[in-house]
Amino acid sequence: MSELEEKIFNINSEEEFNGLALDVFNIQYRNNSVYKLWVDLIKVNPAHITHIAQIPFLPIGFFKSKEIVCEPRSENPLIFTSSSTTSQTPSKHFVSDVKIYENSFSKGFHHFYGDVKDYCILALLPGYLQRQGSSLVYMFNCLIKDSQHPLSGFFLNNIDSLIANIQQLKKQKQKTLLIGVSYALMDLADKGIELDENFIVMETGGMKGTRKELLKEELHAYLKRGFHINTIHSEYGMTELLSQAYSKDQTFNSPPWMKFLIREVTDPLNIRHDNKTGGINVIDLANINSCSFIATQDLGRMNPEGKLELMGRYDNSDVRGCNLMLDA
Repeated sequence: MSELEEKIFNINSEEEFNGLALDVFNIQYRNNSVYKLWVDLIKVNPAHITHIAQIPFLPIGFFKSKEIVCEPRSENPLIFTSSSTTSQTPSKHFVSDVKIYENSFSKGFHHFYGDVKDYCILALLPGYLQRQGSSLVYMFNCLIKDSQHPLSGFFLNNIDSLIANIQQLKKQKQKTLLIGVSYALMDLADKGIELDENFIVMETGGMKGTRKELLKEELHAYLKRGFHINTIHSEYGMTELLSQAYSKDQTFNSPPWMKFLIREVTDPLNIRHDNKTGGINVIDLANINSCSFIATQDLGRMNPEGKLELMGRYDNSDVRGCNLMLDA
């Protein structure tokens, strides 16, 4: 692990985060040609950047058309790709050093949930498992192995086996994480599977066209009723990031090396300082070899406690300045 990585994964204060974010910004401005071009085209002088709110955030759409990577490039990068329909161009994240990703999700999981070896992990991720290049599948494949539990694993079409494992784990009073895409968890909940206090149910992703889209509150209420539990957890991550935020109460907390800022919806340069809804900007310092400053197409707000409330998504939006680099 490099000295910079060591510092990133051992952040203990806002001051340390801010200082490292500025360091990473200057490194990426010098070494990431796409990011440098973006910063120059919007006429931002790096010498004038003294606070994270002043850092330019790269619109996430550029991951669909450009190779967002710092020099020196890896000769054999691991490429994560987003899911997409035939009419969409998938995002591609060129990961120069997958060990950084493994460090990020392992330390992030431990930060929020403790030692992964304390858990059995059941992953219900159809759609993700049926394509190549899913960062979510890569992460949970590693966490499943690290759990070292004999019943941990992925479940695609073998739902009867999953149910049998759940019944056995209930008898053993084993701490269990059941992670699944929303529609697959709803399908499982419809089978009358009653869970207990040793189970964490975590939803991620959406309906993927298989069911009617629900508000987060509606989805969680459905799963609570179906599984007879009081709380539903959520995971917030994406192809373009190497870190994840987690929610235990519909508000998301990020690990110490990740931070959310809220911007005006159509302007990645205008950061809001109130508790109103806007576009979500993410600082992910684990993205040291690509771009750590990303303007997403998700909507959210920061509540008074400083936690992120995810409000939804806007697609095909006109984020100011995106067309600057279409032909660059």
